[in-house]
Parts: sequence; structure tokens; C-alpha cells
Amino acid sequence: MSVKDLSINSYAVLNDGRQIPLLGLGVYKAKQGNETENATLWALEAGYRHIDTAALYGNETDVGRAIVKSEIPRDQIFITTKIWDSDQGYEQTLRAADESLQKLHTEYIDLLLLHSPLPGKKKRQESYQALQELVEQGKVRSIGVSNYGVHHLKELLSSKPKIKPAVNQIEIHPWLNREDLVAFCKDEGIVIEAYSPLTKGKKLNDLKLGELAKKYNKSPAQILIRWSLQRGYVVLPKSTKKERIIENANVYDFRIVEEDIEIMNQWDEYLTTGTHEM
Repeated sequence: MSVKDLSINSYAVLNDGRQIPLLGLGVYKAKQGNETENATLWALEAGYRHIDTAALYGNETDVGRAIVKSEIPRDQIFITTKIWDSDQGYEQTLRAADESLQKLHTEYIDLLLLHSPLPGKKKRQESYQALQELVEQGKVRSIGVSNYGVHHLKELLSSKPKIKPAVNQIEIHPWLNREDLVAFCKDEGIVIEAYSPLTKGKKLNDLKLGELAKKYNKSPAQILIRWSLQRGYVVLPKSTKKERIIENANVYDFRIVEEDIEIMNQWDEYLTTGTHEM
């Protein structure tokens, strides 16, 4: 798909043949109850068809409730959730997945990720084996990882898994462009998902970004989301405000010219806003 053809319905094709919407709503730190439920409903009303949650976030139940309330057919919504570090290990991962299924009010999870590599090699291997088992059981459609560096991915791929990871979800934005990791994933057919694409707000007042926003008559957040989309990433902006959720999806009526994309690519300063080092 060419850059000019991007729309809110655009998707990437995973290495297992399944489609993942390029734009998703992240619900990290969205509060349990109405805040998460409303954010999810507003996103679905605005045309989002991809919701990214995690066991750690504590709001899977609210995401699931919103999806049921929306009355949008389940097969038209892509749900991602994640196995937290304390639930890694073969049996623990199987149990955690069942708990997520129950909380999400769904019979299957579209994408299940290992939240991080921190539990160590043995648990990484056992947990990934469990993910493959969950696919075979029909409880999960696609599987992948999050916060994995090149060395973690090499370790996983060297074990010759029956099912390759479809996704690596990492923090990525112009100030953290992770060129080596992106190149490795591309070579291996692993789709990059960009979390914290808005730098958790830390760079929204950056002067260089502001100049581009003025040039395109868009908000700084819209410029950052469009950068991710034009780089070919699945992008997961987080907001609980209705107007911001709508604004973050209004990124398909303009295109950042390649010259400006290249300028943004030069902003890299290894700015991490989270706790995961790779």
C-alpha cells in the first residue's frame, strides 16, 4: 500500500497472513471503569478497529465491556493484550491467557504478546511455547513479543519456533528510531508496533516539531502519528479524551513529504520514556 493510499481502514499483513489495523488505541494507564470504557467506545465510534490493552493495565474488563456495548461484530475489531512478567512461564502463561479471555468477554484474542523479556531466558522460552499452544487451541490468532531487542529476537528465532513472532511492540518515535532493531524485524518479517508514539507528551512542544505542525496545519501529535504510519509501523496513540482520540485519527488528509520524513529521522537522541531497555 502506498503512502497516499493510507486510510483509517489501512492494515498491515502479518507473517501468519492475518491483517492488523495500522491505527490502534492504546489504553496504558487508562483508569479502570468508565475512563477506559468510554475511551474505547469513542475510538470505535471514530473508526478505530484496533484496541491495545494488557493484563498489567488492569482494564481488560472495561475494554471488553465497551466492545460488547459497541455492537460492532467481534470479527471487525482487533484486540491485543499482553502477558505480564509475573505471569510468564508455561503453565502461568496459559492461565493468564484464560483470565484475559474471560475479562475481555471474548472467545479469542487477535494478538497476544509477551510484555517484556525481563523474566529471563527460561521463562521467555516456556512462555513462547505456551503462546504457540494457545494458537493451536484456537484461543489466540497471532502471537508476538514486546520490548524485545535484537539479541532477544535472535534467541527466540534460533529455537526454531513453529510459529514466528508476528509483531514486536516497542517504543518508537523520531527521537527513538531504533534503526538497527527496525531493520532486523523487517528482514525477519516481524511487524513493528509503535507504542508511546507521542513521547508521552515530552516532545509535543519541541520547536522543530512545532514548525512542521504549522507547515502542514496539523497538531504535533498528528505529525508524529503520520510519521509512524509513513514509516510502515502499526501506531498506538493513547488518550482518554474524546477530542484527542478523534484528532489522532484525523491523519489521512495529508502526507508528510519524504524530505520532511528524512529530517524527522535525524532527530534521534535515544529518548526512552518508559522503563524497558533493549
